[in-house]
Parts: sequence; structure tokens; C-alpha cells
Amino acid sequence: MARRTPDRNVNQFNTAKETYHATRSNRSCRGKTVDYRRTIGEVVYDAQVEVLKAPKDDRFQVIKEHPARDFIFDPSYLGIQRSNDCVFIQVTLNAGRTVDQKRAFYKAIADGLHERLSLRREDVFISLVEVSKENWSFGNGEAQYAK
Repeated sequence: MARRTPDRNVNQFNTAKETYHATRSNRSCRGKTVDYRRTIGEVVYDAQVEVLKAPKDDRFQVIKEHPARDFIFDPSYLGIQRSNDCVFIQVTLNAGRTVDQKRAFYKAIADGLHERLSLRREDVFISLVEVSKENWSFGNGEAQYAK
């Protein structure tokens, strides 16, 4: 097992202006520049708005770097060869997207990171965590999406 720290899992996007569209992403990386990490955030946000139809400006992100010793992944799980540049992206979002929407979202991120950062598509690991609408509070101690 290789240990890696990608620009993926420690970047959080909370997209939550509309009940259906709420999303939050985490991303982690290792040894990358501020601009590189910022670009990852932009690519994920753009895909959230374009593919998942998240509202514009509904962007909340946390991006963290981790030392290699704290980022562990299998470099060939499912026959996909990952490098030390592997990026983990985790998005928390309201439940309800179709499998086709999710596939399009994964592709938009992998293609966008490849185009803008020359990151190999094999090095883009994405997971979605779906939650119900009442699990969000965007401030003021309120559950804005709860009915």
C-alpha cells in the first residue's frame, strides 16, 4: 500500500442555496502549490454548478495538504494505476441525483483536472456522500432546508 496526499479530500464545498442542490466537497493533496490547489477547487465547483446544477456562488471549500505518511491508498485497486499525484475528492450532497448525473460529474472533474493541471484521470478518486436536506445548516443555527 502506498501513502499519498492528494489535492482532494481536504477541500470542502458546501453547495446549499437550494434544497436539492446542496453539496460539500473535501479534497486533499501533498506538496502542491496554492494555485494548483485552488484550480482543483475551481474544477470541482464548476462541475457542481454545471453538472449537478448547484446554485452559482454556493461555494464552501476547505483544501488541505497531508504528509505522505498520513495519506494511504492502494496504487492499483480495481486495476487502476495511481501515482503519487493521486487526488481524493469527497462531496457531500443532498440525496437525489441519478446515476447518470453522478457519472457525468465524475467525468467532468477528471476531464477538467486533466485539461487544467495535466493530472492523470487515473489519479482522480471521487466519492459522494448523500444526506437528507435537514442535515444542513448554513448559519444562524437554522436548518434552512428542513421542512
